[in-house]
Amino acid sequence: FVQRTEWSLQLMTQRALEAESNVEKLKQEIFILQGELESSKLENKNLKAGQTTDLGAVKHNIDFALQNLHKIITSANWSIRQLANGAESLHFVAEVLKSTGKISEVEAEKE
Repeated sequence: FVQRTEWSLQLMTQRALEAESNVEKLKQEIFILQGELESSKLENKNLKAGQTTDLGAVKHNIDFALQNLHKIITSANWSIRQLANGAESLHFVAEVLKSTGKISEVEAEKE
């Protein structure tokens, strides 16, 4: 009976030592995983911040492009108005020249 009890005690001691060893290995693994988790959280935060920055930069670029586009449209409208005014002026000059030509013809016929 004593031998059996000693054997059981040794077996339980061995199991306890193995369990303690496993607990230490698991603690180390948990420590490593916690470090990796924190690193992943930081990386995720940085990526999100980078996306926000990128989206902010894209919005800024779009706003800048829109401002320039509005300036170009305004300038184009002005140029079109100038061209139309110029065409009207040329039409007026053509009418004046046509009238001057008719006046010259009438004066030539009188002479």
